[in-house]
Amino acid sequence: MQRQFTAAAPDRLWVADITYVPTWAGFLYLAVVLDVHSRRIVGWAMAGHLRTELVLEAVDMAVWRRRPREGVIHHSDQGSQYTSLAFGRRLREAGLLGSMGSRGDCFDNATAESFFATLECELLARHRFPTRSAARLAVFDFIEGFYNTHRRHSALGYLSPAAYERRWSAQPVVTHVLLSTKPG
Repeated sequence: MQRQFTAAAPDRLWVADITYVPTWAGFLYLAVVLDVHSRRIVGWAMAGHLRTELVLEAVDMAVWRRRPREGVIHHSDQGSQYTSLAFGRRLREAGLLGSMGSRGDCFDNATAESFFATLECELLARHRFPTRSAARLAVFDFIEGFYNTHRRHSALGYLSPAAYERRWSAQPVVTHVLLSTKPG
């Protein structure tokens, strides 16, 4: 991706990554798939492990929710979950194109890292979770009840991801075609 994290339309470029949520019962791991165009979290999964199934569930949710056409780029780091044979097979089955950043370089996935910074500042730094179940509920509420629907982004003209997508879909089709074929 050459650190060019922009997309002229929804479901052209997705970025993905994993973070951890501390609880008194141990870590809860969160895998997300984010649509770069709207900053919307289109797929996510949580588990008490870091096995490949975690990222498979997140991409499955994204594909189920968005029903993307073939050729959507799925960008991630080079973590073992994303370089696994099972994950590569799932991308091919869904018609997604895999892309990976340089090894150990967080700037190659800055959009996903930015979401995790928001999650940390606006949820995790303010709450302690006694159980993984409590953390699951709070993360679910943050993503689906706040971040996607109400959290405003300066990059989106201070709209939430959901509002930005509604505005995008309300544009005339000619505008979509012109923007999506724009060079660069």
